[in-house]
Amino acid sequence: MQKISATDKAGKIVGKVFVYLFLLIMSFIVLFPFYWMVISSVKTVEEYYRNIPTFIPETVVWRNYIDAFDTANLWTLFKNTVFVGIVSTLLSLVITILSAFAFARLEFKGKNILFGGLLATMMIPGELFTITNYVTVNQLGWMNTYRVLIIPFLVSVFYIYLLRQNFMQIPNELYLAAKVDGTGDFKYLIKVMLPLSLPTLISITIMKMMGAWNTYMWPNLVASDEAHQLITNGLRGADFTEVGGDRVNYPVQMAAVALVSI
Repeated sequence: MQKISATDKAGKIVGKVFVYLFLLIMSFIVLFPFYWMVISSVKTVEEYYRNIPTFIPETVVWRNYIDAFDTANLWTLFKNTVFVGIVSTLLSLVITILSAFAFARLEFKGKNILFGGLLATMMIPGELFTITNYVTVNQLGWMNTYRVLIIPFLVSVFYIYLLRQNFMQIPNELYLAAKVDGTGDFKYLIKVMLPLSLPTLISITIMKMMGAWNTYMWPNLVASDEAHQLITNGLRGADFTEVGGDRVNYPVQMAAVALVSI
């Protein structure tokens, strides 16, 4: 049995110390902005504007969170964003599942050419479609409606590609056996393929919901009225200036940002 020398043990200990020290420093860098957001959200305006910042609030003001709802109209923003996120995610899942199944299992003329054309569109930056999409929805009269926030981004070629690759990993013998037993394509999709592809579907759901929650540019262009604003552009356009003053009430703004982050 080979013995480990004291030098080797000391080297491993020093290596572990440096690794954990590096991870500790990086964790501090990542977490400190969130810590500053939280403590700033419960400070008074006077304490926030001091020349020397305080890292622990002297007076905890929970009222800032209540004022954040009124100032930024958060209830409406949350309602709009959750509605758009859930509806767009569900519809996008239906389109993605059916498209991926067609490209993975069904046989029809031009399937590979059509799928290659879809993949080619992934090389085009999404920003190039902004002007054409804006002109299209404006001509359709969809401005300041939920339709303009949901319909233009229901189809994602990346999600279709991701789920198709997962479907293709399922043995084709299962599909052929199901066809012999008289199982239809839709029933096979629901009973066999979707349960086996559940991890991928969960990933797609999370990514789509996060995309709907964090989107900023498109809602800012097509939904300028308060009734259809989402959380990103609504929070950005909220007026946090003190009543009767000229200072921005950053504690209330931080409280709103903390609520959105949660």
